[in-house]
Amino acid sequence: MPHDRAKLQPLTLEEITALESRIANVRIFTILGLRDVTFLRGICRAVAPRRREYDGIFETFHGGLLITIADSTAALAVLTLTGPRAKITTTDMSIRFLMPTLTDVVVEARVIKFGRTLVPLQVDLRNMDGNLVAIAQVTYMRLEG
Repeated sequence: MPHDRAKLQPLTLEEITALESRIANVRIFTILGLRDVTFLRGICRAVAPRRREYDGIFETFHGGLLITIADSTAALAVLTLTGPRAKITTTDMSIRFLMPTLTDVVVEARVIKFGRTLVPLQVDLRNMDGNLVAIAQVTYMRLEG
């Protein structure tokens, strides 16, 4: 499948610089504090720090933040295929929480299908021991052809 192999290709330095510039101008990425952000075509990986002041009622990584991290990382994965200036929006998402986490979270968003209008993604969130703590599905809509 040549198309699948193309998605796994690294981005050029210019493409990465453009994506990093886009991230710098979106406040949620600053708030989330994503680090070690890595891009491949159709994929974004990052580490989201756990901040105790944002813990939920069980003193673990708050689920609302986990879904925000999944959504934000999914957007970046889409932008690796559309280019950083594309207009995209979330149409729907769901998350399944599998276990609580007390550590930073490694998140990987992967495009399932790069459609003309809709782009569904799978997002895996793991604790620092590599255990899957949540899985999400996110669908983005491309707002321009």
